[in-house]
Amino acid sequence: MSTDAIEETGMRDVVELTVGAPVHGGHCLARMDGRVVFVRHALPGERVRAILTDVSRRGHWRADAIDVLEASADRVPSVWPEAGPGGVGGGELAHVSLDGQRRWKKDVLSDALTRIGGLEPDDDRLATVSVRSAAPDHDRNGLGYRTRIELVADSLGRAGMYRHRTHEVVPLASMPLAVPALDVSELLAREWRPGARIDAIAPSVGDPMVLVDGVPMRSARRAVRERVRVGERSWSFRVSATGFWQVHDCAPGELISAVLEAAKAEPGDTMLDLYSGAGLLTVPLADAVTGTGVVHAVESDPRAVRDARRNVHDRPQVQLHEGAVGQLLPSLLADVRPDVVVLDPPRAGAGELVVEQVLAARPQRVVYVACDPAALARDVAYAREHGYRLDALDALDLFPHTHHVETVAVLTPA
Repeated sequence: MSTDAIEETGMRDVVELTVGAPVHGGHCLARMDGRVVFVRHALPGERVRAILTDVSRRGHWRADAIDVLEASADRVPSVWPEAGPGGVGGGELAHVSLDGQRRWKKDVLSDALTRIGGLEPDDDRLATVSVRSAAPDHDRNGLGYRTRIELVADSLGRAGMYRHRTHEVVPLASMPLAVPALDVSELLAREWRPGARIDAIAPSVGDPMVLVDGVPMRSARRAVRERVRVGERSWSFRVSATGFWQVHDCAPGELISAVLEAAKAEPGDTMLDLYSGAGLLTVPLADAVTGTGVVHAVESDPRAVRDARRNVHDRPQVQLHEGAVGQLLPSLLADVRPDVVVLDPPRAGAGELVVEQVLAARPQRVVYVACDPAALARDVAYAREHGYRLDALDALDLFPHTHHVETVAVLTPA
């Protein structure tokens, strides 16, 4: 169908497209009459019939693949059909094999680091990196890993999730990404107050809990206990029930292990842990530098800082700083010369100001934990402008069946 015909109808139309490379956000890139179309629910190389879902933008359109004419070898029956075309967000790669998902994420990461980060396509770090799974995923097909889920009740009190890119609630019959302990079937079967927000949490220690509009049901608890094991070591954390914690049941241990290996902290080191949250990385880093070192942890969320105070109370080598990282760094770095800096920013990334401030202190290593390839690539580009290079890259698939990928990057002086 021509662009003119589509614009004349003013309706959502079905078109045939040949799908190209994956791009950030769970889409594949296609072109029609010279126009870019971002296609969901397809795979690279496929020929599909797709329904146009957004033709309002000048630069690009959006579409959902609804019929596959020529399928990729990586296509499998969706493990969560309710997240398919026209469905809820949160499972946009459920139709892709796990190996295919990880190749997809590697391609998106490599594309971002070359196109935005300025690395050469044949850079050894890109050639050798692969997206590795959390250990048990091969045994459960990437399902049953989410220890935290968020639901919302529709006008009839049925629990569901928002339809992708809308505020329309779609009642759910299943959520296969949730850990079995959450008993999602019971949550989906009961009637809720219309509009209620339901958060279900399955901590690693103790019973699951459910919060409705932030208030725990059948419990006076306002916090949960998490225990993380890495090899022979283990750490215990108190986390507010409404606070942030990694959703994959294996993610805390995987991240601690990856960051400790990347940081190469030694007794006596001075470290910064920026965007430190409840102390997931602060506590093991403090143990690595021992009592002769120091870890300065910076976090802006007062609730997370309260949790962190409890989690580091027996580690005097930790100094907590509450406030925005970009605002606190100038005064902190006036007195502190860090050996290693760990950055674990939100999805938007650290940004140019924070990267400049960190690198002006000339740490030996910067360990950057990123959940957004584009934001990571942008900050890698800033680092390269300030005399640092990407020294190592480790990519973890902590969000199977979604487009998200966690990356641990190491920056060192060039």
